[in-house]
Amino acid sequence: MYVCICNGVTERDVHQAIDGGASSVRDLNRSLQVGSCCGKCVCLARDMLRTQSQSDTSCNYVDAAAC
Repeated sequence: MYVCICNGVTERDVHQAIDGGASSVRDLNRSLQVGSCCGKCVCLARDMLRTQSQSDTSCNYVDAAAC
């Protein structure tokens, strides 16, 4: 699915950027130009960042092998 139609950024692109160290919408803007045109993608990008950070922190409370 496209996250940013203006710049052709997909969910996969955003997940790869997050896996590569992006931790804010500003980071995604720098690497993928998310939010640089109309800005309608910023909410979805922020939700993706939040979801990813929640899943990362959940590994701290379970067996690391399960992650």
